[in-house]
Amino acid sequence: MIQEAEAFEPEATEPEATRRTAGVAESSRANRGWWDRNADEYQVEHGTFLGDDRFVWGPEGLDEVEAELLGPPEELKGKDVLEIGAGAAQCARWLAGQGARPVALDISHRQLQHALRIGAPFPLVCADAGALPFADGSFDLVCSAYGALPFVADPVLVLKEVHRVLRPGGRLVFSVTHPIRWAFPDEPGPEGLSVSASYFDRTPYVEQDDEGRAVYVEHHRTIGDRVRDVVAAGLRLVDLVEPEWPAWNTSEWGGWSPLRGNLIPGTAVFVCERS
Repeated sequence: MIQEAEAFEPEATEPEATRRTAGVAESSRANRGWWDRNADEYQVEHGTFLGDDRFVWGPEGLDEVEAELLGPPEELKGKDVLEIGAGAAQCARWLAGQGARPVALDISHRQLQHALRIGAPFPLVCADAGALPFADGSFDLVCSAYGALPFVADPVLVLKEVHRVLRPGGRLVFSVTHPIRWAFPDEPGPEGLSVSASYFDRTPYVEQDDEGRAVYVEHHRTIGDRVRDVVAAGLRLVDLVEPEWPAWNTSEWGGWSPLRGNLIPGTAVFVCERS
């Protein structure tokens, strides 16, 4: 059961940013702790943009209402849907509004407490995406808007779990940071427009404490890697969407901005199906 709780205390000292290897267990442990500590700040900073019951695929503001990557909204009614990396379950809440039966899963207990705070008339599950606690063939659809996949050391493990819980003919749609972004500094201004690293360097980005323990990990995969991961999990890639930055969006979100968004892609959305 997800219960309300007091705010988490922030890290006492600023972590060191580095590039080094980080395995499955270390990445999972670090990111669970990071999202628990930073969920409050994240929801304050981005909650207005995300809304309480919108389905937004990324900082560009691509909305499922227009994109229909999961299918026409009228066809969602009665569908069993799993949202992975749900955060405060904004997407799951929108799905429930369309008549779907969503389940919102996140590794962070604190993120799910925000889902409870806003309101969650559907199950909230705190679990690792690499070990989904559901029976085979439980869902018609699985979705993930920047959830889990950018942060796991073994994305094929997660995708195989998705394949397992999807019914035949089911669909997975997930969005991640566009891989080309890793070649540029994470800055929204002009300083973020010059290549500073190799696109082909898959070394994870790690923030670690004074004792060298990871407190945040993000993993880089090239576009080719992502495609091969999907195929290795037994899924079929049916579309790859690279949202353009819309004129109405004047917001900055980390390294995302109108300046950069009009020049290079910031998000990649993979649309996959299970045979």
